[in-house]
Amino acid sequence: MTAHEVFEKQRENRWRVARTLAEERVAKLRKLRESLLERQGELQKAIFDDFKKNPGEVDLTEVYPTISEINHTIRHLPKWMKPHPVKTPLVLFGTRSEIRYEPKGIVLILSPWNYPFQLLMTPLITAIAAGNCIVLKPSAKTLHTAHFMKKFISDLFPEEEIALFEGDHEVADQLLELPFDHIFFTGSPGVGKKVMGFAAKHLASVTLELGGKSPVVVEESADIKKAAARIVWGKFINAGQTCVAPDYLLIHEKRLPEFLLEAKKVIAHRYGKTEEGRQQSPDFCRIVSDGHLEGLKKVLDESVRQGAKVEIGGEINQQDRYLSPTLLTQVTQSSPVMREEIFGPILPILTYQTLDEAIEIIRKREKPLALYVFSRNDRAIEEILRSTSAGGTCVNSLVIHLANPDLPFGGVGQSGMGNYHGFFGFRTFSHERAVLRHGVIDTLRLFYPPYTRRVRKFIQWATRYLV
Repeated sequence: MTAHEVFEKQRENRWRVARTLAEERVAKLRKLRESLLERQGELQKAIFDDFKKNPGEVDLTEVYPTISEINHTIRHLPKWMKPHPVKTPLVLFGTRSEIRYEPKGIVLILSPWNYPFQLLMTPLITAIAAGNCIVLKPSAKTLHTAHFMKKFISDLFPEEEIALFEGDHEVADQLLELPFDHIFFTGSPGVGKKVMGFAAKHLASVTLELGGKSPVVVEESADIKKAAARIVWGKFINAGQTCVAPDYLLIHEKRLPEFLLEAKKVIAHRYGKTEEGRQQSPDFCRIVSDGHLEGLKKVLDESVRQGAKVEIGGEINQQDRYLSPTLLTQVTQSSPVMREEIFGPILPILTYQTLDEAIEIIRKREKPLALYVFSRNDRAIEEILRSTSAGGTCVNSLVIHLANPDLPFGGVGQSGMGNYHGFFGFRTFSHERAVLRHGVIDTLRLFYPPYTRRVRKFIQWATRYLV
């Protein structure tokens, strides 16, 4: 079926899906979970064919988050779906009020290429939980994974309930022309603006999970050994192709030599002691495309020409789409590598002398999707949190705030709008409907016209004492 035909089928079906009970939606999620566990090997192969990613990293970054989201949703969905009673002001005595969560209707989920399975499945799970019909569009850059997901979804759900379309940006544009009730997009800020433009034509609500240059601050008191171990992991997992990867490092100038020493040790231990060894490592994945690698090479070469120093890495094998784990020092705020989000295994390192200086560097840029702090000084941590804005923050860690389904995940400003995960995802794909029930007692008659002196006095009394 064409996109338009699928949309019309879902429009016919959406009220049946909307009326499903918690146990029916839970059954769908269980079916999704069991199928994933049965076909885990197929998924590992598909992602390896796209990235040469180790199956262990696939399980950690694609399978585990999906299973965790499903299990959390199954446990809590019956409670989420129940009407939520709220307090009644005295002036409305005789009424009772509640919030009901109803599905938005037909939703479109546009997912990116960097975590092609998890970043499509996580919003899908809560869209199912909220009772919507759903259209999915994965990225065309990860063809093997998209092809796997097409069969995976079509084997589980009829198209009038959940449908997946493969293809390039033209397919996405065709889908965006349709009057969806909600659009969920994960990708770049530039494309996010385009999605908002399409959504505005139909007054569709949007959730935008974007990116940006997420900083990591290593404050003077930080435990450098732990900071190096965790920063290297958060930066180089998926070869840096992570929306919440640290995009640049701000470190107190006194701690830089120690950090470089520790970070190089960690890179050597995890990926290989030599450049040749790192290129042969089965634990370091590849860049998604020739074009993306070429862009990374260009920004790296330009930065080095303008004075940046490669402390480790910088090696490229274009045939293998390999770019080694790279640390850059002597970077300035105007270096090419500091212009836009890197989305690759290059970590620019800037130094600062005072915390105010570091905070000012962060505040000069757009609000990031994530901000990380390494410090043993509680006052310094609090100062950074109070003086900056970001979608999310980890203190003395990176990336793992995504793994807590009780935390909202989303951006702010240039890094996005709206959030999801757990209840926050259920709420994103639901409309919060206000319901007030008026009983036998009728206090409203005290406010009816004509507005006699007695009625006006009662209104004045209510304004003073009943609000």
